[in-house]
Amino acid sequence: MPYPAKLSPDAVLAAARRLLETSGPAALTMRALAETLDVRPSSLYRHFENRETLLAELGEQAARTLDETLQAATRGKSPRPALLAAADAYLNYARQHPHLYALLLIPGPERTAQELAASAGKQLWNTLLALVGAVSGDPDDTAHTVALWTFLHGFSELERCGIFGASGPRGGLEAGLEALLNHMTLRA
Repeated sequence: MPYPAKLSPDAVLAAARRLLETSGPAALTMRALAETLDVRPSSLYRHFENRETLLAELGEQAARTLDETLQAATRGKSPRPALLAAADAYLNYARQHPHLYALLLIPGPERTAQELAASAGKQLWNTLLALVGAVSGDPDDTAHTVALWTFLHGFSELERCGIFGASGPRGGLEAGLEALLNHMTLRA
């Protein structure tokens, strides 16, 4: 076994992400992670207090990656096409990384106002808020941002669970997005 000092938080997170993405959250235990890294489980606790702390950091990484994905998908687009591109990118992320996406919805540890403001989740929220605000004309359009996020999350969960069945959603995504976008533009 390698000497634990050679183990870094980044190496632990990378291995944890691989384990989570390939085997799911139930498989991500400190013991399984230690076996993957060929170290003793106690070595992991030098970098992460417990499994919950590790999951919280993976959730931060997931929020950061999703935020970067949304920003890349919307760059250079006018407001309405940008919001549609963001919705598509959001759903694709949820499809491609279901276990990481699920971490975005787990309550994290208590944070100070400063820690919350600096968090990747808050940055993701700010990106969505700016995209919605560009369509509605209200830079602080919390109501429509919550509605959009709720719609996208609900759609992704229904899709993930197979609720749509073989026939699929039959245009429901497009109809819902158009309804939201049309309601947003009523305010502009």
